[in-house]
Amino acid sequence: MRVDIITKEYPPEIYGGAGVHVAELVRALRDGSAESEANLDVRVHAFGAERDESGTKSYSVPAGLTAANAAVQTMGTDLEIVEQVAGADVVHSHTWYANFAGHLASMLHGIPHVVSAHSLEPLRPWKAEQLGGGYAVSSWIEKTAYESASAVIAVSDGMRNDILRSYPDLDPARVRVIYNGIDVEAWHPTENAAFLASEGIDPTKPSVVFVGRITRQKGLPYLLRAAELLPPEVQLVLCAGAPDTPQIMAEVEELVRGLQASRDGVIWIDRLLPRHELSAILTAATTFVCPSVYEPLGIVNLEAMACGAAVVGTATGGIPEVVVDGVTGRLVPIEQVQDGTGTPIDPDGFVADLARVLTEVVSDVHKAAQYGAAGRARATESFSWAKIAEQTSALYAEVRASGR
Repeated sequence: MRVDIITKEYPPEIYGGAGVHVAELVRALRDGSAESEANLDVRVHAFGAERDESGTKSYSVPAGLTAANAAVQTMGTDLEIVEQVAGADVVHSHTWYANFAGHLASMLHGIPHVVSAHSLEPLRPWKAEQLGGGYAVSSWIEKTAYESASAVIAVSDGMRNDILRSYPDLDPARVRVIYNGIDVEAWHPTENAAFLASEGIDPTKPSVVFVGRITRQKGLPYLLRAAELLPPEVQLVLCAGAPDTPQIMAEVEELVRGLQASRDGVIWIDRLLPRHELSAILTAATTFVCPSVYEPLGIVNLEAMACGAAVVGTATGGIPEVVVDGVTGRLVPIEQVQDGTGTPIDPDGFVADLARVLTEVVSDVHKAAQYGAAGRARATESFSWAKIAEQTSALYAEVRASGR
């Protein structure tokens, strides 16, 4: 069975969890170790520069669209892909960037279309700041693709609920839950004192580590306000870059400057770190923090767990399906405005609760280490890519057999 996977992100051009997911899924599917994955011909169509990988083809923005709105550029790239999918038995698209190509390829070639939901446009209204009118285009693409797809993969039960709430015309039977995963052989506890010292991180002091893009959904401004309430000896390590807009970048810069003026140990690393360096930071962390107001699952939480870090996360989206409160870390309660933004109903209360829980975890290093050990065990046992590839391959076979 030939499966064509369409994605914006693919190595070496990865900037978020969706790209990590696609890269790991493709590797596991091509490995073919599970019975249900045997005889799979997996081909990848990815945005970006040429890649030296068999079975993978790259696509650039058409020359005539280089000055167009980003959403129009995406559609142009998708159109370049559609014809190349001819001959596939199943097409599988990831994120709205690829959904348009998957949807058109399904119609044109008469093949089932599987969509993986890594986020939802109705729950990211701040994207209008980034895309302008293109946000209406991306929303239309996503809605059309989801409602027409043979199957929609949700990365958590929370995500499945969000999908059905956002798209009530979608048949619930077509929405399946297959979790994100983690490679615990690649992500593991890593000691690197020299690197930590070069970044100004003191492993003998308690630390809170954040890793993520500077975007509204990641909740970084709430963390920066909560950090003002942390004990003075606690280090805050921010591995944060790729801002969505100049506005949120300016907000984060102002908050970081204010923190650095009032306390020591505020370290901001704004470059993309290789895995072994990021693993060293996560390993040295007393706790990792995920203050997201919208998070379908959060691969970054699994990465932290695999490195043996306790995780403090917002009790929203798919995070409670990864972080077991009181076992692998702690969950921070949140009540959210139901307008798609995820904004806390009581922002000051959320900030106070976040600071309180973080303080409790960093103040008990022994307990935090127990959380971290339990987290690595959970990542190993429950989130393997081999299991995820087997479930995905079985879904391919199902939609192909059904002819939807």
